[in-house]
Amino acid sequence: MNKPFIPQLVYFEPKALDYPLGKELKEKFEALGIEIRYTTSHNQIRDFPGENDLQKYRIAKSTLVVGIRKTLKFDTSKPSAEYAIPLATGCMGHCHYCYLQTTMGSKPYIRTYVNVEEIFEAADRYIEERAPEITRFEAACTSDIVGLDHLTHSLKKAIEHFGQTELGRLRFVTKFHHVDHLLDAKHNGHTRFRFSINADYVIRNFEPGTSSLAQRIEAAGKVARAGYPLGFIVAPIYLHDGWQEGYYHMFERLDAELPQDVREDITFEFVQHRFTKAAKNVINKNYPKTKLKLDESARRVKWGKYGISKYIYQKDEEDEMKETLYSYMEKFFPNAKLEYFT
Repeated sequence: MNKPFIPQLVYFEPKALDYPLGKELKEKFEALGIEIRYTTSHNQIRDFPGENDLQKYRIAKSTLVVGIRKTLKFDTSKPSAEYAIPLATGCMGHCHYCYLQTTMGSKPYIRTYVNVEEIFEAADRYIEERAPEITRFEAACTSDIVGLDHLTHSLKKAIEHFGQTELGRLRFVTKFHHVDHLLDAKHNGHTRFRFSINADYVIRNFEPGTSSLAQRIEAAGKVARAGYPLGFIVAPIYLHDGWQEGYYHMFERLDAELPQDVREDITFEFVQHRFTKAAKNVINKNYPKTKLKLDESARRVKWGKYGISKYIYQKDEEDEMKETLYSYMEKFFPNAKLEYFT
């Protein structure tokens, strides 16, 4: 996907128009001739056009709902951040394996929240509570925020907000290359800009609607030259014919793009492909022609802390995967920091 996302259908919560961003988005979409509807709540959208579930799902994924984030209690986040900051929910990408498939199965539409100043004020309160510790916020737990930000600039505002705080830090990850408007943001080194990267085979077959590996790597070079701390999530690591060459080629291309002077502060996160029984059912329903291998008998079971079982690779496969990718990282980026492998 080369063009930035433009929704086919937009819903507004009426009160969203009381906020400057709500008004601005309504004018923008009216000028583009996009159909606008109204809804009492961004959580309650049911009347999607479409003849069947598959059509409705596809239309929902190209629908934007503009609302107000009422809950300003932030979730505790991933291992790499203290809190998730809720700027948007949902994603325009069609990644077959994505965990949002199950967590947002009934609401695959994209939501953006216009009360950004209130969200930042809530973040500031969390920062104050934890002072003098640094507090990190993850902006991509429930969406790919970069894929939407050319329309809203909420992420850009967040980058500049955290750039002015002494103890607040922002991080997010993206599969999109639409970063040009973020390059001049006053980030003060307080935002870690991460890209999700993968072997070409995985991106081509399982990540439709997202930017190509070449586009992501080129965007990473731009971001690095704009002085942002940089990170990469290699996820999901998926074993396919020629996977060793595929991942080697990915690292090689990254090495060719990134300037030498940014390499002292690069992070890598590695996540092997996993799925749950529930996810398998949803994936097969939404992407009936997927080539994604979801055979439970070929995997081993890993129990999560909430008693949910996931299917991950066998121990010997995991060990080979880990050893191979670590060796590539060491070869091309010897000073990079390994955050985790899971």
